[in-house]
Amino acid sequence: MKNTFKGNRRETVALAAVSVVAVAAMCAGPAFAGTDATFNTALARFSAFLSGSGGKIITVLSLAGGVIGLASGRFSVGQVAIPVGVGVGAGTGIPIVTSTVTGTI
Repeated sequence: MKNTFKGNRRETVALAAVSVVAVAAMCAGPAFAGTDATFNTALARFSAFLSGSGGKIITVLSLAGGVIGLASGRFSVGQVAIPVGVGVGAGTGIPIVTSTVTGTI
């Protein structure tokens, strides 16, 4: 027997999907940004690590990689620019990102 209801089957599946999304949207509770403190401890530790000795270690390792690259005989601007960018990012990036996120929320 030939199936003549292929179009209706697709419409039924599409209608069911839209219905599921609509019900999920109606049953969803409100979300409040900034009220959850689940990751505050991890954020504080990670920020302290990057702005302290961890950021210095990362910067020195990046600089050492750039010096090794320069010693290999092939000069590239990236071998100088990347360690400088890493140092600036580790030193000033964390306070900028933290203040931006805090100001937004």
